[in-house]
Amino acid sequence: MESPINMNQALEKLIDFSIDAGKDILVAVLIYVIGRFIIKYINKLIAKIMEKRKLETSVQTFLRSLLNILLNLILAFAIIGKLGVETTSFAALLASAGVAVGMALSGNLSNFAGGLIILVFKPFKVGDYIEGAGVSGTVQEIQIFHTILVTPDNRVIFAPNGSLSSNAVINYSKKDIRRVDFTFGVEYNEDFEKVKAVVQQVIDSDSRILKNPSFVIEIGALSASSVDITVRVWVKSSDYWDVFFWMNRTVYATFNKEGIGFPFPQLTIHGTEK
Repeated sequence: MESPINMNQALEKLIDFSIDAGKDILVAVLIYVIGRFIIKYINKLIAKIMEKRKLETSVQTFLRSLLNILLNLILAFAIIGKLGVETTSFAALLASAGVAVGMALSGNLSNFAGGLIILVFKPFKVGDYIEGAGVSGTVQEIQIFHTILVTPDNRVIFAPNGSLSSNAVINYSKKDIRRVDFTFGVEYNEDFEKVKAVVQQVIDSDSRILKNPSFVIEIGALSASSVDITVRVWVKSSDYWDVFFWMNRTVYATFNKEGIGFPFPQLTIHGTEK
């Protein structure tokens, strides 16, 4: 049977250990709270500096994302060290596990490299409308692993940087002007010169359609039931969809007003007399 003295000593050691552990936990909590405040302050300060230096929004979002991860890692090491875990041993363990984790996260490493490639070669930037890797939308942010896109119907897409940097990407905002292509089908008995003149009047009535480069109105194809008129006009990139919808609506109304017929599918059957 253990003596009362040994029990008291064990109890005292347990109390001392609890007090020391409680102090360490309390200090760790304070480090976390103060550290989060400092990280928030540094992020705001860096954001102001980058805006003052007029860095591209793409670079700003990438660097902010990277800096936030690094600062949180430093905070985690500080908390772990205060709790009594040997940081050098922890770092060695982390390094030894790095190879396995790196293999498991090889996709994310390629996404990180892809983000750097995007920032260096700038195939697109924040605000551009792009299409690539099976997705399309307006670039909202370029983070260290993903590029955030917003679709016209307000869906948010997180596209891996690795896919966007290694596949073909169409940047619809790279140039100031774009060509809008139309195909209008008319009946075979319509006079092409009349149709051309009517379409030209429609084009001339819209100041958003540029005079240079010039527009094109030609017969594009002789289809089974229609003569297909190809129309190509140039507009500012920002006016693309407005002109596209306006042109279709206006041509439809004008053709009806001018008596220009739209064709219906026709099938001619040749029979043999018995």
